[in-house]
Amino acid sequence: MSTLRVALTQMTSTDDPSQNAAYTTDAIRAAAADGAQFIATPEVTNCLSMSRAHQQNVLHTQETDPTLALIRETAAQAGVTVLLGSLALLGGANDRFLNRSILIGPDGGIITHYDKIHMFDVDVDADTIFRESEGFAPGAQAVTANAAGTTLGLSICYDMRFPALYAALALAGARIITAPAAFTVPTGRAHWEVLLRSRAIETGSYVLAPAQCGTHPGSGRTTWGHSLIISPWGKIIAQAGDAPCTITADLDLSAVETARKAIPALANRRTFAAPSPT
Repeated sequence: MSTLRVALTQMTSTDDPSQNAAYTTDAIRAAAADGAQFIATPEVTNCLSMSRAHQQNVLHTQETDPTLALIRETAAQAGVTVLLGSLALLGGANDRFLNRSILIGPDGGIITHYDKIHMFDVDVDADTIFRESEGFAPGAQAVTANAAGTTLGLSICYDMRFPALYAALALAGARIITAPAAFTVPTGRAHWEVLLRSRAIETGSYVLAPAQCGTHPGSGRTTWGHSLIISPWGKIIAQAGDAPCTITADLDLSAVETARKAIPALANRRTFAAPSPT
């Protein structure tokens, strides 16, 4: 039986990247000391801010980002694979930012990165209105990577509402799909668990969802938390509450093949003609 110990860091990022980097490195070191081989952090680990002017002042490109440099060094020192769930970075099209997951190997090298495809442009209610695409440029490329002895598929937050992306990742070989997030409280309460369990069941994959939580200093935004580790059968293996913490689990990687053999939904997929508009 091939097993992988994973750890998800749940945190309350501020609008101060240096403060967030210090918390993240401490969490990675602690998880590694507990035997974790793969450690993932939430969306916008380095800076959660609602001010584009502030972001412009404190963010960096991938090549110059001090948080990334520090986490690469920490991963190498600990000998672990780390997914920075996402960093907010300079360098997007039309003077926008990037919302980028970065996968770091146990040697500190960058294995791959993924830019969030689906932008959170929503009107949930009068108090929950977002236009992510005004500040962030969307990605256009789905990404898988071999790391930590398995194949990972990368997604970010709102991506989880688009099952075709998850199917594409699984069909490309992903056995674990990551979904770092900074979910709103109303959508988290209603949809968080059911979306993530559905994506795990549909693809027969482990789903790892490290989340932001609490009220974020500097922005006033409040996020849902409740980080999840979900089995390929849709069972919740580990779950956080609404405060900063780290959750861990030992994943039996053979469970992916077991689930996909029992319910071969990926293999049974068929193309079909779309209905005509009525």
